[in-house]
Amino acid sequence: MTSLALVAQEAGVKVTGSDIADDFITDELLKKAGITVQSDFSREHILDPELVITTGAHGGFENIEVLAAKEKNIPIISQGEAVGAFMKGDILGKSFVGISVAGSHGKTTTTAIIATLLKSAGMDPSYSIGTGVILSLGGSGHFGKGDFFVAEADEYITAIGFDNTPKLLWQHPKIAVFTNIDFDHPDVYENEEKIREVFLQFARALPPDGILVACGDDVSVQKIAKEYAGKVITYGFSDKNSFVLKHVHISLEQTFFHVETDGTDLGEFSIGVSGEHNALNALASIIVALEAGVDILKIKEGLKKFVGTKRRAEFIGKLVSGALIYDDYAHHPTEIRKTLAAFKKRFPNNKLVCVFQPHMYSRTKKLFEQFIHSFSDADTVILSDIYPSLREKPDPEVSSRLLQDKMRLLHKHVLYLPSLENVVEYLNENSFGGETVLLTMGAGDVYKIADKLQLSNA
Repeated sequence: MTSLALVAQEAGVKVTGSDIADDFITDELLKKAGITVQSDFSREHILDPELVITTGAHGGFENIEVLAAKEKNIPIISQGEAVGAFMKGDILGKSFVGISVAGSHGKTTTTAIIATLLKSAGMDPSYSIGTGVILSLGGSGHFGKGDFFVAEADEYITAIGFDNTPKLLWQHPKIAVFTNIDFDHPDVYENEEKIREVFLQFARALPPDGILVACGDDVSVQKIAKEYAGKVITYGFSDKNSFVLKHVHISLEQTFFHVETDGTDLGEFSIGVSGEHNALNALASIIVALEAGVDILKIKEGLKKFVGTKRRAEFIGKLVSGALIYDDYAHHPTEIRKTLAAFKKRFPNNKLVCVFQPHMYSRTKKLFEQFIHSFSDADTVILSDIYPSLREKPDPEVSSRLLQDKMRLLHKHVLYLPSLENVVEYLNENSFGGETVLLTMGAGDVYKIADKLQLSNA
C-alpha cells in the first residue's frame, strides 16, 4: 500500500490513508513524502475521496471506512487490483509497458534490482515494491517519466471472503518473471499444484509478443515453461538454461558471477548483496534489462549500485558486546534454508544465532516438518511465539514450543522464548561478542528486537 501511495502522490494525486496504530518499516517513507496516515479506522476519515483502495486485511471490504465509502457511492478497489490499474493506466492517466515479478521467494529483491537497472540506465521507470527503503532507489514506489512499470506480482488472493482472485492476475505485463514456485499460503491453497495452475494462468495471459523469464532450475517453473506456448527465456545454474550462472563467488557484502548465453561469456557481474539466491535474482534482472534495451555495460554499472532492500539480509549494526546483527524477512522453510546458507558462507568462522518468529498458524502447521529441518546452518536457534495473521484464528494444535521439542531431536541448541521481550533479555544477558552474528528472521514484528538491544555507536 505504501508503494502505491508514493506512486499516486508523485503522479499528482492527493493521498491519505489509515492503518492500525503500530510501527511499520514503511513509516519512514510515508513521513518523508508528507503522506498523512490516520491511526486506526473511522468513518470520519472518508472525506469524499474519488477512490478508496483497500487491502484484504483489517476487515477488507467490511472495514468501517470501506463501508462508509460504499454508502457514499465512492469507487472501491483492492490493493491487487490497484497495482494492475496503475500499470495499465486506468487511474494515473498514463499506460505503461508492464514488468511483473512473480514467485514464492525473491519477488521483492528481483523487482528492486530490475527497477535499479532501468533507473541507472536513465529510463526513469515507475515501480511498486513491497518493502521499505531501497538504497539504490530511495522509496519503494515511484511514478516515472519512462515507459516501464515494474511491480511485484503476488499469488495471494485479493481478499478472503470477498474476492478469491489471485492478486497477480490483476496485472497485465509484457514481461513476466517467475523466480520459483513453492508451497506457501496454505490458508488459501490446497497444495503446490494449485499454485502452479495460477502461475500458468498468469503466463497464458501475456500478450502475443510477451516474454516469460523463468528460472529453469525450479521444477515447478520448468513445468510451466513447457506448457506455455509463448516466448520463454530460462535462467539458472544448469547448462540447459538460456542464460547460465558461472563462477559464483561470495564475499562479505558482494556476490560476483559470470553469465554465459549461447556459449558466449558476457563477462563478470557483481552485486552488493551476498548469496547464490541473489545471484539468481540478479540474473533474472539482467535478462529483463536486456529485453528492455539496456546495454550490457550499463547493466554491469547499475547492478553494482544495488545494495539490498529493507528486511532482506539487512545489516542493522553492532552490539556494544561486539556481535553483528542482521534482519531478514524469511518466513518459509525454503527461504530460511537459503538465507542461513548464505550467512554461513559470508561468516564461515562466526557463530550464527538465529532468532526466528514463525508467521501464521496455518503455515507453521502445514510446513511443520520442513521447518524442523531448515535451521541446520544456525549454531543456535531461538524461537518466539507464532506471529498470527489477522486473517486466522489461533490453532492450539501448533506452537513454537512444539516446534522446539521436535527440532531438539536434530539440533542441540534450540531455545523457546515466548515473547520478544524474553528474547531481548536473553540476548542482552549473554553479551555475544565479535565472533557472533545475530540474525532476526520472520514476517512478523521480530525486527523490532533491534530497537531494544544495546547497539554500539562505533
